[in-house]
Order: sequence, then C-alpha cells, then structure tokens
Amino acid sequence: MNRRTFCQFAGATALAGPVRAAREDQPFKLNYLLSSAMYGTTTLAEVLPEAGKIGTDFIDIWPRPHANHREQVAEMGLETFEKLLAKHGVKLGVLTQYKLGPFGLGPELPVARRFGCRVIICGARGNSKATGPALKAEVKKFTEEMKPHADAAAGHGVTIAVENHSGQILSTPDGIKWFAELATHPHLALAFAPHHLPQEAKLQGDLLGGLGNKVAFFYGQQHGTGSHRKQPREKELLQMPGRGPLDFTPLLRGLKKINFTGFTEPFMHPFPRGIPIRDSTAGVTTEINRSRDYLEKCLHNL
Repeated sequence: MNRRTFCQFAGATALAGPVRAAREDQPFKLNYLLSSAMYGTTTLAEVLPEAGKIGTDFIDIWPRPHANHREQVAEMGLETFEKLLAKHGVKLGVLTQYKLGPFGLGPELPVARRFGCRVIICGARGNSKATGPALKAEVKKFTEEMKPHADAAAGHGVTIAVENHSGQILSTPDGIKWFAELATHPHLALAFAPHHLPQEAKLQGDLLGGLGNKVAFFYGQQHGTGSHRKQPREKELLQMPGRGPLDFTPLLRGLKKINFTGFTEPFMHPFPRGIPIRDSTAGVTTEINRSRDYLEKCLHNL
C-alpha cells in the first residue's frame, strides 16, 4: 500500500457517521440535518436552537444567494461561531458551497476540519449537453480532475459530495450511475437530489439501490411545481416530502438497500432565493417536521 492509498484509507476509516456503512444488525433510520437555507437570512442565533426541534444535532450552513449564514460565520469569526454552536448543542455537519465550485473548495477545508464537519456539497463541472458515451467521458474526466481535491479533502477528514443538479453532467440517471462507477476515491461521493430527476418513485428507488456506498447525502425534496418563478406559497411547498405527489417510500427502500447512513435534509427552494420558506422561524420548523413525520411514515412501510 503506497502512502497516498494509505492516507485515503486512513481518512475514510476515521470518518464518523454520515458516510460510514451501517451495521446490518441495526434498524435502518434516517439521520436528519437542518438546512440553514430554509430560514433565509434569519440570524444564526435564532436558527441554531431549531435543530434539536427537528431531531438533530447537526446543521448545514449555506451562503448567498440561498441564505447568508456562511457570511454570518465569517462576520462573527470562527471562535464566536464555535461558542454559539456549543451554546445551543449543535454541530456543523455540512458546508454547502456551490458558488466555490468543485475545484475551489480548498479554503473551506480547514474550516470544516476545525468544526468536525464531514461533508462539503458542491455541483459538478463538464459538458452537460453530452449524451451516451460522450457523457460517460465527461463524467470520467470530472472524476479524474477531482482526485487531487478529494485527496485534500481526505487530509481534513471531509468527503466532497457532488449534487446531481439540473443542467450539469450528473442530472440524469445515466450520469449518476457512471459517477458511482468512476468516482472511486473514498472521499468523493454523491449528494442525491430527487428534485432534479424524473419524478418517478420506482425509477429513483431502483437507482438509489444500485449506488452502493457512493451516496453521502440525501435531499428530502421533490420537484413539485418547481421553484424558479413566483407562485402561491402552497404551490411552492409542494417540493416538500409529503406535500407533492412523489412517494418517497421506494426511495427510502433504495437507501435502506445500500445501508445509507448519510444525512437526510428535508428541503425546498423558495422564490426568490434567500427568504424563509414560512413567515416565522417557528413556522419553518413546523414545516420541516411535517415532512420529517411523513418520511418516518414511509420508513414504517418498508
């Protein structure tokens, strides 16, 4: 075993919780995570106490335009943020950083390491218009380009999770399958977003069930009526599990098949970005718990 392989192995072994395989003798469960983006630009001092109310100790910090909580952290300083997390008994579980891009995550790695953050989420790069063998070649090129970045992440105890975002090379089932096959680095994985795929429960469930240990994060979000135009709030909320028509039971069955222990984030996008999904902090938390209750009912149907 050469030094690089050993370091990758050691880093993967040291990772706690979210990207570790579940023990087969333990019942399957979802490990929830609170998305700061659901609260828009509400202060972190107000958002952090909500984590425990949805049954988690972990938060996902988002920057603009979806929220401004990463900017709030920068403004208050890491030491103050550390004290604020400790005050409310919350841990930094995920840093979402689309705007840095998959090749620009380096500055966040020391921050993640300081707080024991195990996952950084980003988008992919490549020619998204490619199809067939050309798309596979794009995915292969991307996974090769990501290796040094995944090496750096491994050195900080972090896994880079790439979302299957629309308009990118992982936006189709084929793109996702090829990524799972070609992303062999133990610190490069997938953030699975049902919202960006065909809204067919069986298709998504079967897809998830074939991805093995390459799923590090699961968005509890469906497409509903979309999120890129102004519409009544009740239509926006159709993105939430249990609100829109997508049956999440087959998806959770797929997650169970692969012994998924990563974070599950009940989620939606408001329009415009950067505002809370409800008119009050308590209302946002209630909405998240509504979806969490739905997902728990789906678990009982497995």
